[in-house]
Amino acid sequence: MFRATARVQQQTSRIISRRNASTVAVQNLESRWKTLSSAEQNTIAKQLEEAQKADWKTLTADEKKASFYIAFGPHGPREPVTGPGHTQKVVAGVAGVLVASAALFALIRSGGKEKPVTMSKEWQEASNEYMKSQNSNPISGISSEGYKGKGMVQ
Repeated sequence: MFRATARVQQQTSRIISRRNASTVAVQNLESRWKTLSSAEQNTIAKQLEEAQKADWKTLTADEKKASFYIAFGPHGPREPVTGPGHTQKVVAGVAGVLVASAALFALIRSGGKEKPVTMSKEWQEASNEYMKSQNSNPISGISSEGYKGKGMVQ
């Protein structure tokens, strides 16, 4: 009987000492997590994992918050890749590229000839006559019977 009582007291003192050490370690964990070494982070995670195996009603609010933060918080692979103001930088960059490409297009276009020779009305009418003489597309095209389209003339 004395051994059982001593064993219960020993387990209770272990739990209480663990609770005191754990409570200090998990207080305001969200703000301290990045400053902790990986060994300290692993130790706290293991302590909380062991505490979660017991009844959840015995966990303190700080332990519950710390457990949630370790499981789902924005750290490690869940840390946001982009920071504040990133969207504005992307929008400004895309707008800048569009303006630069429009300016380059206008510059190239202004240095080009007016129209190619093949776009003149005389050339297109001559192309129509040539296609008729070659009997091009005799079923539904310019050489077919009763054709009423413009052919190559635009």
